[in-house]
Amino acid sequence: MTLLDLSHPLEDGVATFPGFPTPVMRPHIGYEESVDQIAEGREFCIDLITFIGGSATYMDAPRHMDRHGADIAALSLDRLVDVPAVVVPAPAGGRREYLPADFDGLDLAGHAVLLATGWDTRWATPAYATGSPYLGPDAAHHLVDAQVSFVGIDAVLIDDIHDADPRPLREAHVSLLGAGIPIVENMARLVTLPRTGTLVTAVPAAVRGVGSFPVRVFARAD
Repeated sequence: MTLLDLSHPLEDGVATFPGFPTPVMRPHIGYEESVDQIAEGREFCIDLITFIGGSATYMDAPRHMDRHGADIAALSLDRLVDVPAVVVPAPAGGRREYLPADFDGLDLAGHAVLLATGWDTRWATPAYATGSPYLGPDAAHHLVDAQVSFVGIDAVLIDDIHDADPRPLREAHVSLLGAGIPIVENMARLVTLPRTGTLVTAVPAAVRGVGSFPVRVFARAD
């Protein structure tokens, strides 16, 4: 069995989305302070971490776009653990928008659909937030109709990062989350996966009352 990590780590000071705050990590009790609280010759550290839900590789639950929707803790493990994956490469010819035709002939029902754009190679650079492929609204509806388990992408946003509307519709988010389909953004190393034949697990901490939270995602191939 081979395991492949498909996540970016949560790191102090590393930006995820343009203009959003970066994670901050510092000791709550540092090693030096701990020596008075534990047996002689031993030490420990307890860290204080501050970050927004959409940090590093993270999952969106329906609550992200609907105040009455299911939160991260309410997501069923049945659709997140050992899910058969379908890996879909970036659209051909430099096209940025995924269209329904890009999924023709694929067995999608009950699968994790992973959009392998290759944009993860730009992670933590200014280029990461520009020009990435995205899931078009028609393709999003197609995946809803196909009843996929969840959808992931190795880019900053599953919708068009360059939507010129000052109040963008975020149609892929609305369609998928409205159908109860979680979204994972900022995945990594998807281009190294075979098109089919792997099982993917994406399980965030069971946090109540929030719509987005960092997630460790990995693929398993026998």
